[in-house]
Amino acid sequence: MHAVTASARPVPSSRRRPRRTRLALLALGGASLLVGLDAGLARAGLWAPVESPRLAVLHGIVMVLGFLGTLIALERAQALGAAWALLAPATLAAGSLSLVAGAPVVVGALLLTQGCAVFVAVYVALWRRARADVVAVEGLGALAALLSAVTWMWAPVPAIVCLLATFVVLTIAAERTELAALTMGPAATRRLLTLGSALVLAALVALVWPAGGTRAFGAVLLLLTVWLVRDDVARRFVRTEGLRRFSATALLAGYAWLGVAALVWLVGGVPVGPSYDIAVHGVFLGFGMSMVIAHAPTILPAVVGAALPYRTVSWIPLGALHLGLLVRVVGDVAAALGGSDLLFRWGAALTVLAVLLFVLVSLVLVVSARARVP
Repeated sequence: MHAVTASARPVPSSRRRPRRTRLALLALGGASLLVGLDAGLARAGLWAPVESPRLAVLHGIVMVLGFLGTLIALERAQALGAAWALLAPATLAAGSLSLVAGAPVVVGALLLTQGCAVFVAVYVALWRRARADVVAVEGLGALAALLSAVTWMWAPVPAIVCLLATFVVLTIAAERTELAALTMGPAATRRLLTLGSALVLAALVALVWPAGGTRAFGAVLLLLTVWLVRDDVARRFVRTEGLRRFSATALLAGYAWLGVAALVWLVGGVPVGPSYDIAVHGVFLGFGMSMVIAHAPTILPAVVGAALPYRTVSWIPLGALHLGLLVRVVGDVAAALGGSDLLFRWGAALTVLAVLLFVLVSLVLVVSARARVP
C-alpha cells in the first residue's frame, strides 16, 4: 500500500524543474543532431532540407561537441548532482546552435570552449568525490574536447580530428571499463589510464607533426580497441537474449568500426579524401553512434527519468546504421579506385535514415512505456 500511495502523490515542483531542465537540454542536443545530419547530407552531395554551405562546414563540430558533447556532459552533470554542472551541456548546446543560427564563428567557438571548460570542472569535482582511474580517463577525454574547441578557433576540423576522437573514445572506454570492472580485473583501470594518456599524447603530437602523430594515434587506438574487444563483457552477453544481446551486438559492431578507423590512421598516416571519410565516420558514426544506441536504454532513465524499453524493433536502426556505413565505405573504396560515388551517396543517406529511425523508435517506445504506467 505504501508503494501505491507514494507513486500516486504528485511530484513536487522542486523535483519537476530539474527534470524539465534536463529534458530541455536533451532536446537542444537533439537539435544539434538534426542540424548535423542535415549538414551531413549536404556534404555528401545529397538533397538536404536546409541547404547551406555554412552548415556543411560546421557538420563535424556540431555533431561531436554539439550533439555528443551535450549528451555526455548532461549525463555527467546528472551523476555529479550539482546544479552548476548543467552549465556544461547548456553552454555546449548554446555554442553549437549559435553557430547554426549564423552567429560569428568566434562567438560559437568561445561558447564551446566555455562549455568544455565547465565540463572539465565537472570531472574535477567527480575526481574529488571518488579518486578513480576511470574518472581520470574521462577527465582526459574532456580535456581533449577543451583543447579541440580552443584549437578550432584557428584550425580546421581535419587538424583536430584526433583530439575530437580522443574525447569520444576515452569517454566510452572508461564507461565500459567501469561497467565491466569485475570481468576485466583490478588492473584494467590502470591499463586504461596508461592507454588513455598515450592516446592524448599522440593526438597532441598530431597537431604539430601530422605525419607521425596520426600513425602513433592509430597504433594506440588499435591497442585500445583490441584490449576492449578482448576483455569487455559484451563478448559474453552477445550469446544471451533480449537487451543484453542487443547492447552487446551494438558494442562489438562499434569496436569493429573503431578498429577499421585505427588501421586507416596507422597504415595511411594523415587521411585524405575517401580514407578520411572512413576514419572519421568509423569513429564517430560506427563507434560513437553505436555506443549511444547500446547505452540509451540504461542512460536515458538515469538522466531524464524516462524508461526506454528494449523491443525487437530496436534492431532496425542498429542494423540500418551499420549496413549504411558498410555501403558508404565500399563506396569510398570504389571512389578511391576511380569508380562512381553512387554507393557512397546511398550509404550516407542510409546512415542518416538510421539515426533518424533511432530517434523515432526511441520516442515511440518511451511514449508507449509511459502510457502503460498506471
